[in-house]
Formats: sequence, C-alpha cells, structure tokens
Amino acid sequence: MQADVAIIGYGRVGRRFERLLDERRQKLEADHDLSARVVGTATRRAGPPVLDLIRQLERSDAPLRVVVETTTLNIADGEPAISHVKAAIAAGCHVITANKGPAAFAYAELQAAAHAAGVSFLFEGAVMDGIPIFNLVRETMPAVEIAGFRGIVNTTTNVIISALEDGEPFGPALARMQAEGIAEADASLDLDGWDAAAKTAALANVLMDADITPHEVDRRGIDEHTAPSARAAKAAGRRLRLVAEATRLAGPIVVASVKPMELEADDVLAGIRGSANALVLRTDLLGEVAICQLAGDLTQTAYALMSDLVTIRRRSAPPAARVRRSP
Repeated sequence: MQADVAIIGYGRVGRRFERLLDERRQKLEADHDLSARVVGTATRRAGPPVLDLIRQLERSDAPLRVVVETTTLNIADGEPAISHVKAAIAAGCHVITANKGPAAFAYAELQAAAHAAGVSFLFEGAVMDGIPIFNLVRETMPAVEIAGFRGIVNTTTNVIISALEDGEPFGPALARMQAEGIAEADASLDLDGWDAAAKTAALANVLMDADITPHEVDRRGIDEHTAPSARAAKAAGRRLRLVAEATRLAGPIVVASVKPMELEADDVLAGIRGSANALVLRTDLLGEVAICQLAGDLTQTAYALMSDLVTIRRRSAPPAARVRRSP
C-alpha cells in the first residue's frame, strides 16, 4: 500500500526519518506491504508554506496520506505544532509527531478530531525516543487502568546529575554535554525541567485522561546547587535523580510533578545513569511495570516515527488481513 508523506520541520529528526524509510524500504514492503515516499518538506526557512504542503498532500491519490510533524517544542502553548496537526486532520490526513506539544497541550481535542475524521493521531517519539511507551499500553494492556507513573525522562539532566555525583562541577559538566551534542547550546528547557514537564503532561493526558498542560506540573529543575545534593546522596548510599511523576488522587484529579528526588539505592530509578531513561507504570491489574531505555539517539526517535507509520498501515488493513498477519 502506498503512503505519501509530507514532513513539517525538516531538521535532524525529519532527515533521519526520511533516510530510515529508504534504509528499511525492502523490509517495510515485505513485512508490512508498505511503500512510503516523501512528497514534500517544509520548514520555517525553506519549502512551501505548511498549509500549502498539506493541501498538496490532500490532493494525493495515495491510499495513505500522512503528515509527519517534527518541529521543536514551544513550551508556552505548543504552537505552531498544534495548528499543524489540526490542519492535517481537517484535510483528512493521518498525523505523526515527535513534538511533545500537541499531546501535552491539546491531546483530548486532537484525538477527538482525528477520531471524527477517521484518521490516526500518533506520537510515539514524543517520550523516550523509540521506546514503545504509548504503544505498550494501547496495544498490550487492554482494560488496564494506569493509576500513576514515575520515571526519568530527560537525558540531559540525567547525564549531568550522573557527572555531578561522580565529582564533576556543574559548569564543566554542562559545557561537556553541550560540546558532545547531548545538551543544546541553550539548555534551559532541560535544566529548568520544562522538557520533562511536557513529557509528564503528555503521558498523564494519554495514559490517565488527565487533561493538564506542562504549566500545571509542579516543576523544579537542576542548577549548580544540585551538585552538593547529588554527592551527599551518593555518600549516604542513595541517589539523586530528576523524577517525573503523576498520580491519580480521585476521579479525574491527577497531580503531576518534576523535581530532584533522593532515591533509595534499591529503587529501580536509582540505577538509571547517564543517557539512560526509564518509566515505571503503576497499574490496577499488573502492579508496577517498568520499561528502560539504556541509551537514546536520533535514529531511535526517527524509528518511532516509522513505527507509527506502520501502525497506520496496520489500521488500514481489513479485519481479515489483520487476522492472517497475526502470529
């Protein structure tokens, strides 16, 4: 089945996604009957205006028309990514995004619009790169209620905290992360906890029907004052980590936070060092379920986009075909 794809935000992730489609072309066709081609790209500085690109895709006669949204997070309100998603859905296109903003600021609205239009709105790459958090719950935990979660979901701060507890000063540790490309030149989104707060809101909205934004997450990041706390925790046999957490109090009420926390040495999150991330889901039927990512990179985020594309292809297959392909 042919899928015509338009990429909005043709940066490192978008370009790696396009290369990955080419690298896995034969496997996608053989295993999933999926032939994908990129028919256009748009950025703030190059390519056609976003709405023109979506209209171009709308006119395609391919069975699957997919907008892949990879712009950067705007922590103020999630725009313009939210508007991109709305426009794509209104044009009858499926939408995949690695941007946390749409799920963190407008998940319920966008999901309802996608359902009404008969298209998919997917975002596996928004949290923990290509590790299947949303797919895990959606596809393998039917009828399970997520009562809460906690995890380490920001790589930059976890790498820095690991360096701090090993004795490296905060400034040199941050500078080294920036030189290695782990931290952005302006790392405030990570250091102030906003990136983790956006991921927390997205997780809470999708997994717990929370209907919150990152601004409703109780947030505290890390700075040079974190260094003595990290070293003191290690000396006492514990570990300091920036923990993202959400808990359902009663009915629709969900409280969420991102803040440095001292953890006991036997806590699964205490052993998450460096570029590793982890999430522990608290469920009503399965107890606690943990998933860990030992290292993340650009390819894993691009893979998340590709895995969402495969999900759209699977959803488009008739029921009988889905049964035949089941293991």
